[in-house]
Formats: sequence, C-alpha cells, structure tokens
Amino acid sequence: MTKKRIFGTLLATAVCTLAVVSCNNAQKNYAANDALIKNIDTTIKPGDDFFNYANGAWLKKNPIPAAYPSWGIGNVVEEELRDRLKKLNLEALKANAEKGTSSQMIGDFYYSGMDTVAIEKQGIDPLKPELDKINSLKNISDLVDEFAHLQTIGVETPIACGIGQDAKNSNKNMLQLFQGGIGLPNRDYYFNADPHSVAIRTDYQEKHLPIVFNLLGLTGPEAASATKKTYELERFLADSSRKLEDLRDPYHNYNKMPLGGLTKLTPAIDWKGTFEKMDYKNVDTVIVGQPEYYRALNKALTLFTIDDWKNYLRKNLVSAFASNLSKPFDQEDFRFYGTILYGVKEQLPRWKRVIDNENGLMGEVLGQLFVKEYFPEKTKKRYVDLVEAMRASFKEHIGKLDWMSEQTKQKAYDKLAKVMPKVGYPDHWKDFSTLTIDRGPFALNVMRANNFWHRFDANKLGKPVDRTEWGITPQTYNAYYNPSNNEIVLPAAQFMIPGFKDEDIDDAVVYGYAAASTIGHEMTHGFDDQGRQYDAKGNLKAWWQPQDSVKFAKRAQMLVGQFNGYSIYGQHVNGKATLGENIADLGGIVIGLDAFKKTDQYKEGKPINGLTPVQRFFLGYSLGWLGQERKEALLSQILTNEHAPGFMRVNGPFTDVPEFYEAFHIKKGDKMWLDPEKRVKIW
Repeated sequence: MTKKRIFGTLLATAVCTLAVVSCNNAQKNYAANDALIKNIDTTIKPGDDFFNYANGAWLKKNPIPAAYPSWGIGNVVEEELRDRLKKLNLEALKANAEKGTSSQMIGDFYYSGMDTVAIEKQGIDPLKPELDKINSLKNISDLVDEFAHLQTIGVETPIACGIGQDAKNSNKNMLQLFQGGIGLPNRDYYFNADPHSVAIRTDYQEKHLPIVFNLLGLTGPEAASATKKTYELERFLADSSRKLEDLRDPYHNYNKMPLGGLTKLTPAIDWKGTFEKMDYKNVDTVIVGQPEYYRALNKALTLFTIDDWKNYLRKNLVSAFASNLSKPFDQEDFRFYGTILYGVKEQLPRWKRVIDNENGLMGEVLGQLFVKEYFPEKTKKRYVDLVEAMRASFKEHIGKLDWMSEQTKQKAYDKLAKVMPKVGYPDHWKDFSTLTIDRGPFALNVMRANNFWHRFDANKLGKPVDRTEWGITPQTYNAYYNPSNNEIVLPAAQFMIPGFKDEDIDDAVVYGYAAASTIGHEMTHGFDDQGRQYDAKGNLKAWWQPQDSVKFAKRAQMLVGQFNGYSIYGQHVNGKATLGENIADLGGIVIGLDAFKKTDQYKEGKPINGLTPVQRFFLGYSLGWLGQERKEALLSQILTNEHAPGFMRVNGPFTDVPEFYEAFHIKKGDKMWLDPEKRVKIW
C-alpha cells in the first residue's frame, strides 16, 4: 500500500485531473500556458541533476514556509482543499442542522475545535476520568485491562492490534497483532549512532518527557524517575522490535497461531478476556506479526513496576490528545513532534489544524459533501480510461520480458487483468450514525471518533471481507495498492492541479505526471518485491516458477544497491526498505512511457516551447515531485519511511531508462550517466 509519501504523496497523486487519454493535442496551443517551461533552471545540465533542472526555477522562488516541513505542488493543492473544506465547515456551522446529520457533526466538531476559550479553561480536565482509571491500577491484570481500554479510544499501548485480511485467505478477516508501544517514530531512534538520531533521543529524554511529566503534575525527582523509567521501558520494547526493512517480508511477518499459542508466548496475559474488553468477540486464532516483540512484552510486565507502567500510560494518554488540549500540552507536542523531528518552525493556523483533524476522523462525512460540490460523477470516465491504457501497456511489457517463463507470464496476465481500479470516490459511503459529536470538549469529540473507528474495525471480525470498502477518502491526495484485494485506489483529490484546467495540459505531461507516477506506480506495486508474492485473488501464495523468482531477486538486488549508494546529509537511503517503492517508480515510468507512445502527440512529434513530446513526458513526471524538504524532515524520512526522498525518485529511476538518455542527450561523464550493464530493468 502506497502511503505516507511525505510531500511526495501529494505531488505524485494530486494531479490526475490531467488523466485524459486524449487531450486533442493537435487542436490546442499549449505553448502560451505551459505547466513545464517556467519551472526549468537552464543553469543546470539535465545530465547532472535532472530534478533541479526540471524544477529549480520554481524551488528558488518558493522557499519552505515556517509552518511546513516541506513545500511543493502538493502543498498548494492541500491549501486549496483546506479552503474548500473550510467553506463546507462554515456552512455547516450556520446550518443549525438536526442532530446526527452530517452537517451537525461537521459544524459541532469545527466549533469545539475552534473554541479556544473553553479549551484553555478546561486544561487537562477532559482527560481526568481516564487518568483516574490509570491511577487506580494495582496489578498486572488491571494493567492489561487498561491496555485493552486505551486501545479502544486511540491511545498507544504495547498491544498493537486490529482487524485485517488474512494474507493467505483474503476472503477472511482476522485479528492481527503487531509491534508498537514506543514514543519515538521507530526502533532505530533508540539505538542508531548518527547525529540526527542521537539529537532526537537526547531531546526526548532531557526535554520532552520531563516537560510532559511536569504538565502531569510531577516535579523534581518524581519527574526525573518517571522520565528515566518510561524511556527504559520503551527502549526495552524497541530492542525486540524489527527494523523497517525486516517488516517488508510478508512470510516472516505472518505467524498464525491459536489463542493457546499466543498464551504460551505471553503467559502473563489473559488474551481471551483482553480481546473481549477490546470488542473482539469469540477470538480463537490470531496472526502475530512479530512474536519476539510479544515475548519481550511478557517479560516487561514483571521487569517494570506498576508505577513505571502507570507513568508510561499517563504519558501515552496525554500524547494521544495533546494537540486537542490547552496550549501547554499542544505547544510541547508540536515542539517535539513538529520542530525537533521535522524542523517545522511554527504551527499551522488553528482552523487548518482543526480541519485536518476532522478530515482524518470524519473524512467520508466531508467527502460526501466534497464530491457533490467539486467532483461530479461524469468526471470518473476520464480516469478509468487512463487506467485501462496503462493496463494494456503493462500487459505488453510482461509479454516482452526475456527473464520470465511462459508459465509465470500467464499467471501475471491473470493477476493484471484482475487488478480492480477504484476511481474518484466510493459507490457506498460509511454509516456514521453511531458517532456522537457535540460542542463540548474538543478532546472528547476526538476520543469518541477514535472509538467509533475502533468499533467499526472490530465489527469486521467474523464477517466476509467487504471488497468495496475504501481505505482513504475522496479528498485525500494519496493513492494505494492493496495486495489482499489486488486493487488500486485513486481518490478524487489526486486529480487536482492548481492553476490549470484539464484541457490546458498536453498528453505528454498527463502520461508523465499522472499515469506514470501514480496509476502505473500503483499497478506495479502488485508486482514489486512484496506485491508479487500475492496471487490474483489477493492471497499470499507462491505462483512464480522458482527460476523466475531467482531472476527477479537478482534484478531487484541491483536496485537495492543503486539506492544504497544515494545519501543526503551523510545519511544513506535504505535500499532494501525502499525497494518496493523504487520498483513501482521505475515500473510506472517505463509502462507510462510506452502507453504515451500510442498517443497522437507522440506520433506527431511536434515540440512545444522547444521541448519534444518525450522530453515533456520526463519533465511531466518530474513536475509531480516538485518540492523541497527541510533537513530534519529528510533525515526522519530516511530513517522511518519506505519512500526515498522525492528528488531521488526522479534522478534514481531515470538513470535506468534508455529513452531518458536519448531525450536529453546524456553522455558518459555526465553525473547521471550509468553504464548500460548497471541499469536496472525489471518490468
């Protein structure tokens, strides 16, 4: 699933409004209003740094605003969407709508989030009932019960679980357990010796945790002890947590066991009772992603005292709702998780933060209003057509592979044919009638919304998988491939591009900017190092001939080595962790390019503003990654994210594509030159 692209998510997927299979290029003068030419930095050679050649002029004129970790086209799209959603919120606020309606929930949520007078007066009071529950814990049984309760309201605990499709039986929903329980972004921050990691964990121990405990009423030695023990507890859990790259092996992270097996793994926990308290009824079998983590948790329950655990849970409770509380909590949460981790200098205006929060919790409520006003149903066909153009190109690529056997090709054709595209918005909307939103404390509205989603998730257990469900909202600028459903999901918001109408963009840009970097990218995820292990029905099942798997792995390893060689600020990209995204990027480019070659614009070969159709294709793809990130954000991304930085996702895969060299006359000696035998070719 392609998620969390930092600003890259916004850039690569926010532009599919352009996704029109034919734009009648011959009848349109694109030169006067060109989306590409004004961004080019002619002082940079294309063969030295294509990303900055394509985008440098824009980057120089658009520094990162203080409230953002990055800034690019996606942020401009995001601003436009926020303005639209604000309009919907203000209208709902004035509507005085009937209780339980979409307008009432939207209006009241916005009201409670914007009522800063009440929020400051309340302080931590909205959390007092939850703090009282934590304070009353007396033993391990009480503690585990509290883990179960906090899980239902959206608070991090050492038990991380949820309902998902069984990877080996995609028609069945299963309860699944994962590693979790830590306060830093991932386990490496507790152990890495690089300056960025050291600075983060030093601040976490010496500033952030002490401030949080001070806000909770602890001072002096009590706060110091709570800080020390909480960090030790998290570090203990992190020590038995898997690295980012190790979480990419679907077989290694699939450990199905009966409830009795889980009890043997963690005898200190009564799992039947715990799951019942989490609303997971009649559980007899679970899938455990990382068993060693749960062995460590079992040991931690007795290694650390009940008081240690209480402080840990108090900290987690406050962290979960800090941004919904009064300024001291909100500002410290932003200082650490915004400024220290990502280099953001100031917070967004409050109305934007409230809308972002609302969008995350009640996205489909907003989505129904958003689609009605901004995305009519008739628009869908444009994007469906482009999906089919990319599917046809991908099939041709499979047919031409010289390293894959005919037996595997036939199954690959079948899987490709069964990739289900979801375009624009869902056919059926989720029912929010059981969610209560009022004009009371903001934190309690968020807590109830968290509980709504927990119950929604728990209600899937024991029921057939709903393959029509969407995992993101129509107004989300992101896209994903779900291997268990063998589907690509392309929301309406990703079809936006600021400043241009559909008819203002020529096919070359469309196929680079939308088809290659989004649609082709997501299709290729079905055939990357992870996705290829799932069959046409979405089951984790070996369907490749063994010799084909060996050949694929050899080619994929070349891409691992290529990206391992890239670094920024002294931090190397993790080629193994980013492999799936890098395969999808490269696949999307070559498949999209061949799809573009079937258009009239390519066949006519007429330049626009001196740029050939193929040059415009590569520039269009690069435009999708237009943006820049702060140093802190880049370093955090490399440590925690399965996507390489955006500029590397342009320069990296382009060096593997022969047509790129031809289009821009790249020669040996240029910085981006890669000898032909070192160029990666997979799909």
